[in-house]
Amino acid sequence: MINFAEGQYLLLLLLIPVFFLVQAIILKIRRKRIRKFGDEKLVRQLMPSYSGSKVWLRLVFFSLAFFFFVIGLSRPQIGAKLKTHETKGAEIMIVLDVSNSMLAQDYSPNRLERAKLAISRLVDKLREDRIGLIVFAGNSFVQLPITTDYVSAKMFLNSITTDSVPIQGTAIGDAINTAMRSFSAQSEKSRAIIVITDGENHEDDPVEAAKLAAEAGIRVYTIGVGSPEGKPIPMNGELLKDKEGNIVVTRLDEKVLQDVAAEGNGVYVRAGNSEFGLNPVIDDIRKLEDEKYSSIVFEEYDEQFMYFFAIALFFFVLEMLIGDRRSKKHLFRRDN
Repeated sequence: MINFAEGQYLLLLLLIPVFFLVQAIILKIRRKRIRKFGDEKLVRQLMPSYSGSKVWLRLVFFSLAFFFFVIGLSRPQIGAKLKTHETKGAEIMIVLDVSNSMLAQDYSPNRLERAKLAISRLVDKLREDRIGLIVFAGNSFVQLPITTDYVSAKMFLNSITTDSVPIQGTAIGDAINTAMRSFSAQSEKSRAIIVITDGENHEDDPVEAAKLAAEAGIRVYTIGVGSPEGKPIPMNGELLKDKEGNIVVTRLDEKVLQDVAAEGNGVYVRAGNSEFGLNPVIDDIRKLEDEKYSSIVFEEYDEQFMYFFAIALFFFVLEMLIGDRRSKKHLFRRDN
């Protein structure tokens, strides 16, 4: 298996066809200039030492040298061996509400963006824990399966909007059930679900779902986003209104979230502007017994770049040794 540690440099290979195109343009311009002096064949006879084929040969060697130089620059590596990598930590499924009510501006710039920022900061603090991401509104789906790839976690997190789930609503219970099914087979002890929502559940029974999770050994934590007095929901430059034309005000339902956390053997935290609530939740999860996870990975990569640099140097030297002029020596020479 070949791995490129600096794979972005491979884009430089796209320049090779440009080299040939530029050379063709230069030769075309040169021929036009020659025609200004007279007949092209006659002018060429006045320059018997010039070799057009060597121009292209030099370019071929230069392109080959450039090709191998770029490959070397991208640092090709070969995995020397497979190794079982063991880690200890918890599996954490973050369940994020993406319903339209999360656009309310209790926080700056709104509830959803503030929640995404807090999750991103949490990911930066993780070391060996596994994390997954579920988004929900009227229904739920796994945005990111359980993983230790924190870079991908932040990438998927940044792509989340209220359009991530086409069916509007707030089905907290369905989201908890989806999270329960999303833990890995290796996880049995240290499993936790963190639900981030304003708590306005309209679809199902989240308390019963939290109870089932607790019976399966999974703790359910809830973070309430919003304010009890409520805020309107900005949509497309206007405030969202109901069928009767009244402005819709979305309020934090702490009672539901407190009941969910209580049945899920977790805790409820109300998100603040400075402390969103994830840190105390993670501190509580840290008290759980760490789970051991194992995975097969390539380790001890062997660097191969020096071989490609050596080949590139060889072709660069060849390119420099070949001039634009014809060779004066011939293998077979006829004497008159």
